[in-house]
Amino acid sequence: MSSEQMSIFRANKANEMTGEDGHFEPPPPNSVDGWSLMFEAGLADGTVAKKLFDAPGFSLIYNWFKPHFPLPRHSHSQDCLYYIISGSLRLGTEDLAPGDGFFIGADVPYTYKVGADGLEILEFRHEGYFTTRSFAANKEFWDKTIASIAANRETWKGLTPPQHAG
Repeated sequence: MSSEQMSIFRANKANEMTGEDGHFEPPPPNSVDGWSLMFEAGLADGTVAKKLFDAPGFSLIYNWFKPHFPLPRHSHSQDCLYYIISGSLRLGTEDLAPGDGFFIGADVPYTYKVGADGLEILEFRHEGYFTTRSFAANKEFWDKTIASIAANRETWKGLTPPQHAG
C-alpha cells in the first residue's frame, strides 16, 4: 500500500473491530469480575467500532458510543488523535462537541463521559494494531457502571446507526 498514491475506503464496507484488531491486556485481578459483569449486563449493545482504514503509518477507526455509554479508564499503546463527528463528551472539566477533538499520548490513562445524545468519534493512529490496557476500579465504580448499562441497554438496542456509520 505504501507505493499507492490514492486509496478509497467506504464506511459501509468496514468491518466491526474484533480482538484481532487490537489486543486487550489482561485486566488487573481486582477488575476482571467488573469487566465480565459489564459485558454480561450488555456493554456490547452500547457501542459500534469499525476500522475504516489501515495502512503502514495510518489508521482510522470509527466509534459510535450510544447515549451514556460508560467508558472505563484505560490507555492505548499508540498515540491517538480524536475528532468528534456528532454528539458530545466530557473529558475532565472540558465539554467537547462536533468539530472538537483531543490528543492522548501512548500509555496515558484516560476516560471521558459520553453525552446524552451519544458520540460518534474518529480515532487517528500511526498503527492499526494497538494494545488497550484497563485500570482497576473499586466496587462502587463497577456497581455504578453496571447499573448504567442496565438502565440504558434497551434504549441502545433500539437505536438506528447514524446515516454515515455504514
